[in-house]
Amino acid sequence: MPVIDYSLLSDNPVTTAKPALTNAQSQRPLAGNISGRIGTGDVCRLARQLSTLLRSGMPLVPALSALVEQLQDTSESATTRSRPQDRALAHIMKQVANGVNAGNTLSYTLSRHPDVFSGLFVSMVAAGEAGGTLEETLLRLAEMLEKRAHLAAKVKAATVYPLMMVIVATAVVVFLLSFVVPGITQIFLEMNRALPWPTQLLIIISTFIKKYLVLIIILACAAFFGIRSACKTKEGRFFLDRWKLKMPLFGALFLKLEIARLTRTLGMLLASGIPILTALEIAKSVVQNSLIAKSLDSVKEGVSKGIGVAAAMRKTGFFSPIVFHILSTGQVSGEIETGLINIADMYDGEVEITVKALVSLLEPAILLVMGVVVGLIVLAILLPILEINQAL
Repeated sequence: MPVIDYSLLSDNPVTTAKPALTNAQSQRPLAGNISGRIGTGDVCRLARQLSTLLRSGMPLVPALSALVEQLQDTSESATTRSRPQDRALAHIMKQVANGVNAGNTLSYTLSRHPDVFSGLFVSMVAAGEAGGTLEETLLRLAEMLEKRAHLAAKVKAATVYPLMMVIVATAVVVFLLSFVVPGITQIFLEMNRALPWPTQLLIIISTFIKKYLVLIIILACAAFFGIRSACKTKEGRFFLDRWKLKMPLFGALFLKLEIARLTRTLGMLLASGIPILTALEIAKSVVQNSLIAKSLDSVKEGVSKGIGVAAAMRKTGFFSPIVFHILSTGQVSGEIETGLINIADMYDGEVEITVKALVSLLEPAILLVMGVVVGLIVLAILLPILEINQAL
């Protein structure tokens, strides 16, 4: 296999790649404001289409031009809804085509748009170019990104849906206590009768919420934005990531998701011919949990000292024994990338099973709590009514 220029295989290829774009249009400012709307799905579709064009025997520059024409036709078609993502991609891919036509590599011209094409994407494209397997690399990239997005969407659904139910339930209870209950309890207060303790407690809570509702909302918003700002700091992010891994029910889910993302990325990089140390550095940028990302530094250090990947990962404490044994077997057989991808497939399946279990567990639990709260409110209102009927 041809020698790969690993100066391109970094988290920020723009700073390491040296060739200058000679085409005037390639020197235009990057489309930062329009490229921000481009999502993973758009990049996956682009990679698949380019891979298909190259596998059909079309040279790279004509294939890029065909992509630009396709994107422009989609964005300007009168029969389909115009998508700003297609217009943005057409603008960017036109610059990429001009850059490649001017003599630059595809990986370098893609690296000129870091908001759209990640360091992982650029690095794998560089490896595919050097190895003469660009079309297969693009196809693997599309499949990997699609699986990663699909898995992340499932986890997001498992966390967002219960959260929305809690927010709606809380809003309903606050509405009842602020606007419905006071009108009813006022009738009891005007009767000057001794009220049951549940009713008295309900009146106290209702009065407090109605009196300080605006202040409560302001404090809640301030706390939300304060925590959000704190989580953007290095210390805050570290604390949040540690807490996420220790969460009951969800902690194991987040860990499995990160391991699946890491092992699949690392396996794809190694299968593309990228050295293990470079692959670990690139994979580190894919991991979203700062604790696990930091642990990869110790893995990289151990590998550089001659320790196997399996043993180095086991020392971090984040990887289960089965991961160690699969990687150990892969090291012996010389197919460690296959072992990594098998681990990712295994954890993908476990994440999907865990998500289904969490959703089926949390939905009735939240409904039960909501029912109990509303039932207590109704009971506190009915008790004095029942006492009045008995007295009459």
